[in-house]
Amino acid sequence: MNNHPSGTAIEFAPFAASYFERLTEASSRIPVDTVARLADALIACWQDGRQVFIFGNGGSAGNAMHLANDWIYGISKTFGSGLRVTALPANGSVTTCLANDEGYESIFSYQLAVLARPDDIAIALSGSGNSPNVVKALEYCKESKIESYAILGYSGGKALELADHPIHVAIDDMQISEDLQMTVGHLLMQWLYTKRGNISPRQAD
Repeated sequence: MNNHPSGTAIEFAPFAASYFERLTEASSRIPVDTVARLADALIACWQDGRQVFIFGNGGSAGNAMHLANDWIYGISKTFGSGLRVTALPANGSVTTCLANDEGYESIFSYQLAVLARPDDIAIALSGSGNSPNVVKALEYCKESKIESYAILGYSGGKALELADHPIHVAIDDMQISEDLQMTVGHLLMQWLYTKRGNISPRQAD
């Protein structure tokens, strides 16, 4: 058995170190005050039984579905207790129908128009902040008094101005932008879990 590092391992180690360094530096720039504001808003939604809608494209769509799982179940692990979260990319029949009939730019705003109510919360996940369907959904939120947050990378794009509360880290790297979405989401999950004793199961009924 050869215990010497391969050429790939020798080459990969500094590449990995560079990635982790960029991730650590970007994480240090997450606007914690705005994340705390979102944490308070999620607690209020949890207590009142209001809804949370989370959405994005591609890897951000996957992150939206992952976080919906964490916030429905992981924040409490008690039957009947959890946030009422809908990941808007999750229903393939709905998204493909809307994309086919109304255009891909409408797949989130059309769902919000049916499902969301004033005082609900919407959370956009986007690297560029310029995806037309994300922009259109945030525009709908502004028109309909749905409080909006957006976790953004790059320049923040149009979403930086449209979201009521942007959580923006300027970094030109899609993968690290998506890593930061999950960092914020998991941070919130663990914080909400510490508050589970203050929430009665199915309190909104």
